[in-house]
Amino acid sequence: METALNWTMQNAVDVLFTLIIVVVVYYIGTTLLGRVIKTAVQASMKHHEWHYKDIEKRQKTLAELFNNTWRVLVITIGALILFSKLFPNVSLAPLFASAGIIGVALGFGAQSLVKDFISGIFIISENQYRVGDIIEIEGATGTVERIGARSTVIRDEYGNVHYFPNGIVQHVINKTMGYSMARFTVTVHPVHDLDEVIDIINTTGKQLAKEAKWKTKILEPPVFSSIGEFSSSGVTITISGKTLPSDQWSVTSEMRRKLLSTFEKKGIALSGASPAPPSKKKK
Repeated sequence: METALNWTMQNAVDVLFTLIIVVVVYYIGTTLLGRVIKTAVQASMKHHEWHYKDIEKRQKTLAELFNNTWRVLVITIGALILFSKLFPNVSLAPLFASAGIIGVALGFGAQSLVKDFISGIFIISENQYRVGDIIEIEGATGTVERIGARSTVIRDEYGNVHYFPNGIVQHVINKTMGYSMARFTVTVHPVHDLDEVIDIINTTGKQLAKEAKWKTKILEPPVFSSIGEFSSSGVTITISGKTLPSDQWSVTSEMRRKLLSTFEKKGIALSGASPAPPSKKKK
């Protein structure tokens, strides 16, 4: 008991001091890394026409990657220092030698992990997608929640979480890189004058782009793009516009709502419905 007490008194100060240093270095390093990455990303992208959302996503992705690496490094070094303080007579050389031999043996069976790690480096360095982007991989679509050294994690619209090893990412569709397209179709009854319908669509899109709530989200108003299939039952019209990343769905929804209201007032019938005279407001 006396021996244990003496040992504790002799080593408590060193252990406590080491823990304090590790914690301080841990948090200071994380903070400095975040600031350095933020400055570096802004400097590297100032000559490109990147939106602030793209810059923020890039900063967040790199910050998470480097912070995770920093945490592992600090914790590992801190643990080794504490071990040497607590057990000064124990040599770690045999342990490292054994780990080296085991590492070589495991290396032959860990080729997929190496592939995932290298693929992850290329994904991040080439800026293929970032945390917060909405992407499609292997038929699954969702928001990127994390890009690790080994895997990418996305969450779909139903809340399901998908894990993809970076090594299998051969083809990825990024739906929110730089800008997004609000693109959809409407099918109107063929008896209507197409010039009138197109004029209504263009006017509605331009008015939407001027509204205070939407003008910061719309880069180019959603207007008439092309005429698709047509038959005796209807004519399909494609409408498209350019929006900020991730805002295409809300803009599309609002544009559809306004078109339905305007079509009803103007007596424009959709495919399958009988044409009706324009509605009149009650005085």
